[in-house]
Amino acid sequence: MITWMQRHRKYLVITIWISTIAFIGAGFVGWGQYSYGDKAGAVAKVGDVSITAAELQKSYSNLFNQYNQLFQGKFDEKQAQQFGLQRQALRQLVNQALVLNLAESYGLTVTDEELWNIIKSQPMFSKDGSFDKTVYAEALKQNRLTIKEYEASMKKELLIQKTLYLLASRGNLPIETKTLESALGVSDKISYKLLTPQEITLSADEASVKAFWDKHQKEFKTEPGYSIEYVTQAPLALSYSDKEVNDYYDMNRQSMKDPSGKILPLNEAKAMIVSALNDKATEKEALRLYIDYKKGSLDSGITPKKVTFSASASPFDPELTKEIAGLSEQKPFLKPRKIENGYIIVKLEKINPSRVKTFDEAKTEVSSLYLNEAKKTKLQELAQNSYKTFSGTVSDFLTRSEGAKLAGLSGTEASEFLTKLFSSKQKQGFITLESGNVIMYNVLEQKLLQNKTLADENAAAKLKGDLLDQGLIKSLESKYPVEIYVEGI
Repeated sequence: MITWMQRHRKYLVITIWISTIAFIGAGFVGWGQYSYGDKAGAVAKVGDVSITAAELQKSYSNLFNQYNQLFQGKFDEKQAQQFGLQRQALRQLVNQALVLNLAESYGLTVTDEELWNIIKSQPMFSKDGSFDKTVYAEALKQNRLTIKEYEASMKKELLIQKTLYLLASRGNLPIETKTLESALGVSDKISYKLLTPQEITLSADEASVKAFWDKHQKEFKTEPGYSIEYVTQAPLALSYSDKEVNDYYDMNRQSMKDPSGKILPLNEAKAMIVSALNDKATEKEALRLYIDYKKGSLDSGITPKKVTFSASASPFDPELTKEIAGLSEQKPFLKPRKIENGYIIVKLEKINPSRVKTFDEAKTEVSSLYLNEAKKTKLQELAQNSYKTFSGTVSDFLTRSEGAKLAGLSGTEASEFLTKLFSSKQKQGFITLESGNVIMYNVLEQKLLQNKTLADENAAAKLKGDLLDQGLIKSLESKYPVEIYVEGI
């Protein structure tokens, strides 16, 4: 799956990972530091469709979580950079925007009935087997989404699905299947050698680094900073009558279950009920505090705390940090948000905009990037000068799906290499991988396997669909201008 994702990262939108309810339970992941453009509220514009920073963050977060699941929880920011996850996230949004422009030109829409049919079919919005509006609203609230925001996002995604469905390939012809079978039946015996940047030894002298910075200094910017004030409401611990406890239990007993899913009896659920009532009372008191704060009528004994921070060095959790970043001078207050010890009410004092870093501030980052780029250049030069005369490992006969036979290469590298090798018309040459490694190769022999059949009878249809998708994106890019306001991605 990872190999496929790497190979087709440019066209991921065509297979549309619809994020219907995918946000529920997913962790928030920030993409760290990057260079910020100057267009307020937008990171890109495609035709008549703008792409916001919030959409880019959501796209990045979703991709990160999907990769992390595939890597069984071992995917980190360093790997995300190696996979170019920032570019993937933006590319995905650009491709979606291209399709939305096309949908607009066709006059396609998603009706409220179509939207509700999808929403009502989601099990996480159900109670006792049926859609429940209260569960629906609560699920969105817990994920910091309004019903309006969620349904607008859903409509957009359903419109993309509808448009792509109308353009989708319907099956494949016998000649297409035969052609693919013949292509898959070709096998090569090769000599190959892996080159990695680690083989290149370079030092970053200050003059070269400074010259590199002079060319790219606009790509090295500080993050925006946020100066805020905030007050907190500590948790309340109140006493409740038996009637209050009983009434709460009657209204919420379905949510009070033991690990096996059995509804707890009242006596066992009492501690849970008291905790929930205390939280409700604490939130109510926090709302009073919020109103006083907005009116400038806080009690004399309450002094707001002050703090200045950036997104990557925030004292708050990622979700709260994201919400603070969404405040403005026109709407500087954030309603009470639950934190570990009660509730917090935030007031934005000032946004410190990003700026170009000085050379001294950016020196470490620039030096690392300069060395990486310089090593890549040297590696390309080494491959260019050596691919005709190198001595390497000789393989068995290989088809494009037999990467495991290539010793010394990871599964991802081997699969990517063979895909590019079998797409090349050159007998000798070198192939640059997404990881930055380079493989020199020489095709020694070639033969056609007999009685080759498709391991997956849908392979021809998938390949045909991929080619049509690529053609669609290329055609739309020539029709709708793509403006990117984000630097450094």
